Amino acid sequence: MKKVDVVGAVIINEEGKILCALRSSQMSLPGLWEFPGGKIEQGETPEETLVREIREELECEIEVGEFIADDVYEYPSVLVRLITYFAKVTDGVPVPKEHERLEWVDRGELLKLEWAPADLPTIKKLMEV
Repeated sequence: MKKVDVVGAVIINEEGKILCALRSSQMSLPGLWEFPGGKIEQGETPEETLVREIREELECEIEVGEFIADDVYEYPSVLVRLITYFAKVTDGVPVPKEHERLEWVDRGELLKLEWAPADLPTIKKLMEV
C-alpha cells in the first residue's frame, strides 16, 4: 500500500476562527473539508512543507506554531500520515487556488462540516483544548 506523509495547517485568525478548505472536484475526496497543506517532499521538515504549501495553495505567508497531532489514516488505496500544526497568517490573505472555497469557522462549529477522515483526529484534539 502506498504511504504518504502530509502536513496540515490549523490557521487561526484574530477572532479565533479556524481556516477550513473545501476539496474541489479535481482533488481526491471532493466535497470534503480539510486543513490546508500538502505532501512532505524529501529533505523538507514538516514546518518547511507547511510554509511552501500554504504559499502555493493559498498565496499567503504563515508562521508555523505549536504541534497538534501526528496520526495515520488508512484509505482504501493509500495510507496517509497527517501531521498538523497551529499557524497564523503573517502576510497576505488566503485565496483558494486549488480548493473550491475557504471558510473561517468557530472551533465549536467544526464538526458541522463533513471532514476528510484523516483530519478527524486533529479536530478531536482541537475540541479538547
